[in-house]
Amino acid sequence: MKKVLLAGAALSLVMSTSAWAEIIIATAGPMTGQYASFGEQMKTGAEQAVADINAAGGVNGEMLKLEVGDDACDPKQAVAVANQFAGEGVVFVAGHFCSGSSIPASSVYADEGIVQISPASTNPKFTDERAGPGIYRVCGRDDQQGEVAGQYLQTNFADAKIAFVHDKTAYGKGLADATMAAYEAAGGKPALYEAYTAGEKDYSALVSKLKQEGVSVLYVGGYHTEAGLMARQAKEQGMELQIVSGDALVTDEYWAITGDAGAGTLMTFSPDPRGYETAAKVVEKLEADGKTTEGYVLYTYAAIQAWADAVKAAGSTDFDAVTKALNDGDFSTVLGDLAFDDKGDVSLPGYVFYEWKDGKYAQIN
Repeated sequence: MKKVLLAGAALSLVMSTSAWAEIIIATAGPMTGQYASFGEQMKTGAEQAVADINAAGGVNGEMLKLEVGDDACDPKQAVAVANQFAGEGVVFVAGHFCSGSSIPASSVYADEGIVQISPASTNPKFTDERAGPGIYRVCGRDDQQGEVAGQYLQTNFADAKIAFVHDKTAYGKGLADATMAAYEAAGGKPALYEAYTAGEKDYSALVSKLKQEGVSVLYVGGYHTEAGLMARQAKEQGMELQIVSGDALVTDEYWAITGDAGAGTLMTFSPDPRGYETAAKVVEKLEADGKTTEGYVLYTYAAIQAWADAVKAAGSTDFDAVTKALNDGDFSTVLGDLAFDDKGDVSLPGYVFYEWKDGKYAQIN
């Protein structure tokens, strides 16, 4: 009788565990620090994706559980977060944000058999020097972004003195170099090229140098915090400086830093998915809850959608089966239909230009 009771208890435990089975996934990015607005975008997109997938029955009958990692856009912290996820049994990560975090973290994920889809890391090395077959992204690449920006600069500012600066990061330097290379290939001659230190509050010396050199257009390879200060401090010095930058300016915080000095700032970003019919219901939900839909919210949502559909196609979370499904599949997401190439890059529309005006950014023709 004792054996029968123990067997029954064990069976009950197995059934209870099965009934509450969970698949642990994660998102990781700068949840704290000066780029925390992007971490908030990723967290918002991930939470909504998990809530919607679970409300629809989960993945293969199992509910998703979301873990959130804070790497503060620091490479060492990113590796620590990746190792922590591995220890927690995470099978998929929608992250990281900064290329300088995604690249070292990807080595951990490759070693541990964890699928990684970055919503935002644009440095070409992330996939060109892919750490393993489970590494993907749903955003574009800096060489694509740089080509669009470089040609635009030469076409629209042919007679201007243009300077290129970067923050020394994998993202910032990579984007500035790609843009300058495309600008030079189109016949442009940079007036200045140099690095600046991220996180500083005073760029007046740089602005003074630009003013002395007669620079009227500044391409910033870096993030919104520093670009915003440069725009504001240029205006304070009475300088008419056209700021041009990349997709790291897709946050309302940019205007909070610049105020009216940010008017006319140009930046490259993919076509805004908030206007897509495929994203309408998600955008409506988020806005009804008073949550942001800007920047990389929908890109994070789409990364989780694609992975979840791959798991359904594979019939399990087995790494090899899921990566095969990701490689072979076409996925319907809030970004539209997408597929991955043999590097893990995505087949989505390229980059377009946006202009900041009255506290908002809007696509320009």
